[in-house]
Amino acid sequence: MGTHPLSGLFDQPIAREGTESLKYDGRPATFGTDDVLPMWVADMDFAVPETISKALQTRASHPVFGYSMAPESLYQAMIDWLLNTHDWQVKREWIVLTPGVVPSLNLVVAALTAEQAGVIVQPPVYFPFFTAVTNQHRRLIQNPLRLINDGNPAYQLDLAQLEECAKEAELLLLCSPHNPVGRVWQKDELLALLAIAEKHDLTILSDEIHADLVYTDAQHIPLSKLSLDSASASASASEASHRIITAVSPSKTFNIPGLGLSALIIPNEAHRRAIQKHLQHMGVSVTNPFNMAAFEAAYREGGEWRQALIAYLQDTRDEAIAFINKHLPAIRVIPPQATYLLWLDCRQLTLDDAALNRFFIEEAKLGLSPGAMFGRGGEGFMRMNIGTPKANVMAALSRLQAALAKSS
Repeated sequence: MGTHPLSGLFDQPIAREGTESLKYDGRPATFGTDDVLPMWVADMDFAVPETISKALQTRASHPVFGYSMAPESLYQAMIDWLLNTHDWQVKREWIVLTPGVVPSLNLVVAALTAEQAGVIVQPPVYFPFFTAVTNQHRRLIQNPLRLINDGNPAYQLDLAQLEECAKEAELLLLCSPHNPVGRVWQKDELLALLAIAEKHDLTILSDEIHADLVYTDAQHIPLSKLSLDSASASASASEASHRIITAVSPSKTFNIPGLGLSALIIPNEAHRRAIQKHLQHMGVSVTNPFNMAAFEAAYREGGEWRQALIAYLQDTRDEAIAFINKHLPAIRVIPPQATYLLWLDCRQLTLDDAALNRFFIEEAKLGLSPGAMFGRGGEGFMRMNIGTPKANVMAALSRLQAALAKSS
């Protein structure tokens, strides 16, 4: 795609060492050394949009940082964003602010299911999906994704197996777009998913934190919007059709995950009350003066910056894939339709997961996320974060090329 006028912003290197950065300062604890190029935890090495910096500076200029409440302008900024970006009309009363998407996963499981209730996850998937179930003493039901190898490798939902899983489950945790494999689920897949949910009275929590990081060759469809539209098109637009809960946040898109604010969109009033009650019982403070300022500024004024980011990431993705295909024949990449994550198939190296991780750390001097941590189907894979200046990505791939050549 063409170069965006703001793309040069993302080429600027930013030293993050010494800022208590988990990605950089956490390397010794994670990899046993700081001598690796860190491309693991999912935050980016890019400066936040200027509008967010200004909003934080403005709020910091006031010398009192007391208990805070979210202004209506914050909710309206999010409503406007979802309408303008995804053609999704969200009602104000549906929105419940939460202290992050991972806490939201745990919150929904705890509030809407009983102990030992079945909860479906679809690995390989973001690892907090598993602990959100097991931490609450629920029964983990796994429906692994299917990797189709037909010359154009891609992941699919195993809908037939999902139907069987749904018979003994109350809740499905959906990752949409999917982390780590980068799939953007298509309308026909989502409609089939909704049909299964309706048939088996299954509630779905759709984690859509990466919904605003979709490349131009795909389109994200909010599951809740599709569900409500489908119910409205039929004669049964009942409360039962409001079985979808959606987790959203500007944190991944605008690189502010450390500020810890997200939202659940809950059309079903009974679900909403149960989740609000559980959140109150947890005694957790959701908002603070800074996360609210950043959240609102991102959604209100971050559109142009987001477009530049997607253009830059898409160019990086395409260049990285071209390099891998040309120079790293033992590694296959599953092209992502969304996220700033590459899912690398390293199974041809014939290394077990521990040896594969050691190879990346000790030989290639790269700190990636081992695929095994994402559950069944992740064995032999590595997840690579390309949310960094393109020069870093290409340097990392060159390191990998040299390490592979040395080991052959």
